[in-house]
Amino acid sequence: MKKYKNLFFYIAIMGVFSALMYWIVVMGKTKEAGRNIVAAAADHNAWQQFTEGLVHSLQHPLAILLAQIVTIILAARLFGWVCKKIGQPSVVGEIIAGIVLGPSLVGMYFPEFSTALFPKASLGNIQFLSQIGLILFMFVVGMELDLKVLRNKAHDAVVVSHASIIIPFAMGLVLAYFIYQSFAPEGIAFSSFGLFLGISMSITAFPVLARIVQERGIQKTRLGTVVITCAAADDITAWCILAAVIAIVKAGSFTSSLYIMALSIGYVFVMLKVIRPFLKRVGDLHASRENLSKPVVAIFFLMMVLSAYATEVIGIHALFGAFMAGAVMPENMKFRNIFIEKIDDVAVVLLLPLFFVFTGLRTQIGLLNDPYLWAVTGVIILVAVTGKFAGSALAAKFVGQSWKDSLTIGALMNTRGLMELIVLNIGYDLGVLTPQVFAMMVIMALVTTCMTGPALDLINYLFRSKEKVVPGEISQISKFKILVSFGNPDRGRSLLRLANSLTRKLNGNAAITAMHLSPSNELNQYNVEEYEKESFTPVVEESHRLQQKITTLFKASNDIDAEIAEVANRGDYDLLLVGVGQSIFEGSLLGKVLGFTTRIINPNRLLGTVTGKERLFDNTTFDERTRSILSRSHVPVGILIDKHLEKTDRVIIPLVDARDKFLIQYAQRLIHNAEAQVTVLDLNDIVKGDAEIREALRALEQNVPQHISVLQNKTMDSALLAQQDLVLISLDSWKKLMEVHSEWLDHESSVLILKD
Repeated sequence: MKKYKNLFFYIAIMGVFSALMYWIVVMGKTKEAGRNIVAAAADHNAWQQFTEGLVHSLQHPLAILLAQIVTIILAARLFGWVCKKIGQPSVVGEIIAGIVLGPSLVGMYFPEFSTALFPKASLGNIQFLSQIGLILFMFVVGMELDLKVLRNKAHDAVVVSHASIIIPFAMGLVLAYFIYQSFAPEGIAFSSFGLFLGISMSITAFPVLARIVQERGIQKTRLGTVVITCAAADDITAWCILAAVIAIVKAGSFTSSLYIMALSIGYVFVMLKVIRPFLKRVGDLHASRENLSKPVVAIFFLMMVLSAYATEVIGIHALFGAFMAGAVMPENMKFRNIFIEKIDDVAVVLLLPLFFVFTGLRTQIGLLNDPYLWAVTGVIILVAVTGKFAGSALAAKFVGQSWKDSLTIGALMNTRGLMELIVLNIGYDLGVLTPQVFAMMVIMALVTTCMTGPALDLINYLFRSKEKVVPGEISQISKFKILVSFGNPDRGRSLLRLANSLTRKLNGNAAITAMHLSPSNELNQYNVEEYEKESFTPVVEESHRLQQKITTLFKASNDIDAEIAEVANRGDYDLLLVGVGQSIFEGSLLGKVLGFTTRIINPNRLLGTVTGKERLFDNTTFDERTRSILSRSHVPVGILIDKHLEKTDRVIIPLVDARDKFLIQYAQRLIHNAEAQVTVLDLNDIVKGDAEIREALRALEQNVPQHISVLQNKTMDSALLAQQDLVLISLDSWKKLMEVHSEWLDHESSVLILKD
């Protein structure tokens, strides 16, 4: 009755007020007399009016800006994803995306499209938005600098860092001397041109370097600590020098710039002696996420904006102020990490791609239309690499590093990435760099960033590094070894329970490694230790509950699928256990490209969920990640479809083919270690036709008759499956059963799919 009552009320209220509005409109018509109201167009012009209105809406500045943002983010994520797949930092792909969307490619071959999407009048909007993104990004870069590390380990690092600045700076000045007359803009003094060329050669991309160190798994080594400290010292020094260079360029002479420098020194003094202690007191009172209210967050963001504003007014650029504001934030790791998480996604995913594309729109590679210009570009790249790579490597060798570590430091310090583009854009805005020189320098930034990975691989190859991804104590164990690879910590607990069921009573003759790999672009240098601890805490707690000793392995990776298989193969594990989820939001290519794999809906899974026939795999094959792991692994792989696996007391094994005989070994392990009750489901009279399977089952029936039973069924009995804790099935049999009996997945048992 209540349902009909609500329906009648809805109809009544909608009808009465609709009639009232119609009556008011009709009565309002009587008020139009004498007001020169334009008569409505004839019906045959309605379509024309609609199309004209649509075109007008499409050309509205807001619509253009939104279309630009969508295009830019899609292109940046696509090229970034491709570069990650080939072992390059995603920033390289984002730089390439900017160049592709600019006049160098799209503008050259599709000028009408480029003009419609990026009209000159709209570029100012992109520039200002990108500047906001850079301010937020530099705020994060400042927070990621661990000043305590600099204080404790700065001696050798400062020598290497400053050598890696002064040597390429000097070489840049020498290069400027030879190309000044041909390439410097009219009216720009040699000092301004030379200083900007010098600082452009000296810069290192600290964020990109930190992520490469994480991907290589050396962040906890002595080499990793040294190179991170060198890069941090380089960052601080280079930005201070850049502020001085900007002051000189804006003032027009060194003497005039002294006033700006004096103001800058006063600004730094206030930030260190007044603002920093104030922020520390606020941070100490609100160190936890629960205590960090919006007014408190507003204080810190306001300080960032005021700091950026101050440096912009002084004349040393707003980005230095944002960087300084991040550096003086409270040193509490958790506190900084909260702010990094708040800012990082918006700055890196949404706003920074706008900067890359704005840089690409400025980069006119077509201007380099002469072999001589490409030769000059080559010289610029040579000077940049020689100065930064050789300068850093020689300084590192001088302070006592080995040749391998010295060359590694040189290769990493030669990474320029986004930080170089920031410097170049500042120089372009100040009129110090011509479009030709700007294009040459962007190419240099791209080449020096791209060469870092191959250079590190070459160094490792030449020195025949014996280091392995897998801990030495694991790779040398001759016991039964299981590698548990998990993404979600809760799923890691289920995988650990399963591994424990296979090894519980082996009395030290087994080893379990729990591994968590994280996408490198989702980590920053500052929060990696806390992230590692959070990821492993549930699994470590479960290991204590099970009284199961485990070895943990954490690593940032550009290609998680390949890394999982590589670790399993190198460690020569007896079994690799991975999990797959049941989320309808996982597994789409679009999600992987955008980097929002857990947020982009897979249409097949969504349809399956809506119709009540959710399928975990599409057309009986696995998702892309699982297929990649299966194809790359040379060891047995177990894929767990986890439905809250708590125990393995009751296990069922469907035998579909004679090749399923290897499953009997796992049945033996589960019976011996977990005292499981195993039911073998003979679907195609396999036991009768295969002597080896028959003998293995007979031996079990004789030794543990109460733990093994064989059923001759022709179909998967849902009632029987519902009574089980775990279904153990081979990969080939899984595919066959999915083709004809996919509905049996509706039961609540977890499933372990095994590839021998």
